[in-house]
Amino acid sequence: MGSTNEVVAAAVAFVGSHFLLSHPLRGRVVRAVGEAGFQGVYSLVAILTFGWLILAYRKAPMTAPLWPVGNALWAVVTAVMLIASILLMGSLIRNPALPTGGRTGSFPEAARGVFAITRHPMMWSFALWGLCHIAVFPVAKNIVVATAMVILALVGAALQDRKKEQLQPDLWPAWESKTSFLPFAAVAAGRARLGGFGLHALLGGLVVWLAATWAHIPLTGWAAGIWRWL
Repeated sequence: MGSTNEVVAAAVAFVGSHFLLSHPLRGRVVRAVGEAGFQGVYSLVAILTFGWLILAYRKAPMTAPLWPVGNALWAVVTAVMLIASILLMGSLIRNPALPTGGRTGSFPEAARGVFAITRHPMMWSFALWGLCHIAVFPVAKNIVVATAMVILALVGAALQDRKKEQLQPDLWPAWESKTSFLPFAAVAAGRARLGGFGLHALLGGLVVWLAATWAHIPLTGWAAGIWRWL
């Protein structure tokens, strides 16, 4: 039988190694083993630490929920997860933050679609996933893992902004001025307008939302999303 403490240790190792290799240690490792070697080291460490996190989670005891979870909370989480799915699918096309993006042509004239909501739609989709899973499954081991995902996503997004500002000083600050880190902040400030959502975001997000919430039934044994009421 494992423990929640082991889940915490594995989560710290997974998140911490990601940040260390992505930022302060990246240059040293690249100089030592080359870019291809760095990718190999990075992937190996990520796989090992993530594997440890999964094993620790599976072995850890199931503690009592920290708060009651009723239909009202489930309804809110279900709606938020639809937004998260739209953010995720919308982030896959013309996203300047992706490794293949960042070229002059990759920056739209105005932030539209999911990028009007936040310039880090993919990272926020992961963060919302974590927050939603904490809300409806408030047991210790799940809170640890979901919190780790939220930290990895949002701190990673903030560090990405800093890195992009250094690497693309003529492009990224201009993109930041049209967008926002926090969801809907640019819209509220009048720097962006809602609209321009493509089918890949809306329809793709709907399909992912339906499929992912249905998958909870065979994978976990309990229904999530709208499947709880169907």
